[in-house]
Amino acid sequence: MAPDPWFSTYDSTCQIAQEIAEKIQQRNQYERRGEKTSKLTVTIRALLQNLKEKIALLKDLLLRAVSTHQITQLEGDRRQNLLDDLVTRERLLLASFKNEGAEPDLIRSSLMSEEAKRGAPNPWLFEEPEETRGLGFNEIRQQQQKIIQEQDAGLDALSSIISRQKQMGQEIGNELDEQNEIIDDLANLVENTDEKLRTETRRVNMVDRKSTSCGMIMVILLLLVAIVVVAAWPTN
Repeated sequence: MAPDPWFSTYDSTCQIAQEIAEKIQQRNQYERRGEKTSKLTVTIRALLQNLKEKIALLKDLLLRAVSTHQITQLEGDRRQNLLDDLVTRERLLLASFKNEGAEPDLIRSSLMSEEAKRGAPNPWLFEEPEETRGLGFNEIRQQQQKIIQEQDAGLDALSSIISRQKQMGQEIGNELDEQNEIIDDLANLVENTDEKLRTETRRVNMVDRKSTSCGMIMVILLLLVAIVVVAAWPTN
């Protein structure tokens, strides 16, 4: 299965953020030693711009995946949490670059400890789901890939069922076409037989009428003969 473009982009974005943190730390060390930092500053500024563009791309990919139902709502929420964490890292790195924050490797730990002291919730930290708690990024990614594979397997099974149903429908349609042809042939046969029956009936009626007419003529002739005979019979 082809790798998910969102996760591949997320990986490269995390690497950029890590590289920025390392270079900011290196720049700060140069500044403490009184060494020049102009080249590092230019590099960091370009990396920050690249990080910003990558985050914008991740937002666009996530919105597209959710709106077209390529991923589940749960998966969309999980990716949004990862994206929110990246946005937080971007802001903290930018603040550190401008010398407005702590050292990059201390940013996360100091942020969590300060919020814990005040007892206030950190708006930049999300509550990790129970199923991913204690897992590393690679483990979470493997878990998500497994879920996607299971979803793909379910879609393949559904596609197979639909394909079989389509084939059955086509076979039923072919059978109905054959039955319709048989019914049409039978209807034509019945119609032809009915026409022949009507023709024979007309012939029988004509013969019957002719027989009746002949019988009447014979009766009339016999009556005439009887009359003639009676008329010719001698009287006393």
